[in-house]
Amino acid sequence: MSIDQTQPPSNRLAKRVILVTGALEGIGRAVAIACAAEGATVILSSFKQADLEPVYDQILAEGHPEPAILPLNLETASEQDCLAAANSIGDTFGRLDGLAHCAASAPFLSRIDDYDASEWERVIRVNLTAPFLLTQACLPLLRLSEDASILFTSDRVGRAGLAYWGAYAAAKFGVEGLMQVLSDETRAGGRIRVNSLDPGILRTALRASLYPGEDPNSHPAPESVTEAYIQLLGPEGRGRTGETLHAETFGPKPA
Repeated sequence: MSIDQTQPPSNRLAKRVILVTGALEGIGRAVAIACAAEGATVILSSFKQADLEPVYDQILAEGHPEPAILPLNLETASEQDCLAAANSIGDTFGRLDGLAHCAASAPFLSRIDDYDASEWERVIRVNLTAPFLLTQACLPLLRLSEDASILFTSDRVGRAGLAYWGAYAAAKFGVEGLMQVLSDETRAGGRIRVNSLDPGILRTALRASLYPGEDPNSHPAPESVTEAYIQLLGPEGRGRTGETLHAETFGPKPA
């Protein structure tokens, strides 16, 4: 199914409240700023409030709707922490229209033979368990929206396993399963759509840390894939759920 790209290039997300995890840097930061530029009220989430203030200030300086900051450490966040975060969103906004899971952690590449068990659990928690807990906590708020979208950021190694990606690949395979299960559970209601998106290899700090000898300029910037997120989080994505998508198929922002 193709997505209509004839919508005006501004305010496509007007009046929508969208939570973006990993908003400190990389894909999350780019998505948060792009959503704000399209008129959304963005809830910026990462480890610490102080870390997110530059993103907050940039959004305000560019004249976009005032964002909110939601500190949440995905390494340690419990069920109660996620419920408290959802309650805070509910108290402030009364609903949630979009949830973009952009946070990710892949500390190293390693053979399964050598993978440290505690690091395995930490990577699974950040990339799979925490997105599950946060999504579960936010579902009541998403059901209050007329048109809600949950978008999981996937990865090629979560669709076809590659050597040395270990817990990160396993977690991303889990994310694909979580997306499929949740989309099937919410399909009948028609008000929540759930998809996964592989943004491709981008110029991010995560990529640079795993491939220090690689020229980062050989990869596109995170801003190059924000159009896919905007379309899937907004009205252009209506009718799409349970899909395993690639950012490259969405093309550039409409002129």
